Amino acid sequence: MAIYIALLRGINVSGHNKIKMAELKRTLETMGLSRVQTYIQSGNVLFESGEDPSSLRLRIEDGIRTAFGISITVVLRTAKELEQIIADCPYADVSLAEGESVHVSVLTEEPPQKVVDLLSGSERDNDEYHIRGREIYFLFRQSILDSKLAKNLQKLGNTVTTRNWNTINKLAALAKARQA
Repeated sequence: MAIYIALLRGINVSGHNKIKMAELKRTLETMGLSRVQTYIQSGNVLFESGEDPSSLRLRIEDGIRTAFGISITVVLRTAKELEQIIADCPYADVSLAEGESVHVSVLTEEPPQKVVDLLSGSERDNDEYHIRGREIYFLFRQSILDSKLAKNLQKLGNTVTTRNWNTINKLAALAKARQA
């Protein structure tokens, strides 16, 4: 059985697509997923399953649609993949000044050329990004709310969800604790 991390896109944001984490946990348990654990209200779930990721992702999306009446994208990573995401981050060792932050966008598939073009052609002030496989790493030199580059994240479509660096590291620590 693999340890998976499910990152749900666009739930509990500005009062839209509300899902209580206790209800989400119960729904996933009734779907046969093991040792389900949620982390904060933004749709981060750890669990164990022997299923392959592509069918599992679609099954979870369908289960959420059936249980809660909302269509959302679920992005899955294994615990090992999450560790690699952390190891590959080009901004992990950057000393952040006040207001600066690191975020990671995780995609269901490698970004198409139109996404690469969108990011490379966007105004970004001093903000930086790096694409590696199915992840896009961001270094925001100002508040993400004021970033021109961050405004383009919404244009990436529904195959992506973004988490801050602290959340990524906390999810990895929770996954690692399961392996002990």
